Amino acid sequence: MQLARETRRLGADRGNWSEAAGNRVGFPAAASRRPLAKPLPNWQSRGMSSHRRIDVSAHGPVTVVQIVDKKILDDSAIQEMGSEILGLIEQDGRRSLALDFSHVEYLSSSALGKLITLDRKMKGHQGRLSLCSIRPEILEVFQITKLNKVFDIRKDVAEAVAALGA
Repeated sequence: MQLARETRRLGADRGNWSEAAGNRVGFPAAASRRPLAKPLPNWQSRGMSSHRRIDVSAHGPVTVVQIVDKKILDDSAIQEMGSEILGLIEQDGRRSLALDFSHVEYLSSSALGKLITLDRKMKGHQGRLSLCSIRPEILEVFQITKLNKVFDIRKDVAEAVAALGA
């Protein structure tokens, strides 16, 4: 009993763990609580790209947009990717986009819907959109849904850039 009181008193003196601050033993006193992590820096102020879902590179007049995610299934990821690409069209004024699907292994129906929306936006801005480097399994989905008739689909980036640049 004496040892327990002494331990509590020593803890209270140091401002660490105490009953003196109104907390049960084992919980930190209010004065000793610190944030667990520092806030993340603002990426834009550090000059880094604000794109999380895509990598963008210029090939002459053609902008190549490589989709970073392997699986495009989650609705929030699809919306974020769509917003990033839409920003290239509407804010940056890009008129020739080649979407590189070389990393993409899975694609949801919602992602297909987003691609249709992006194609319409691009045509509304008098631009051209080409899809390239699509895996055979995903290309089969485009063929089954007849979306291969809607989109300009190319074998690889070089072919898409050549078609858009002409």
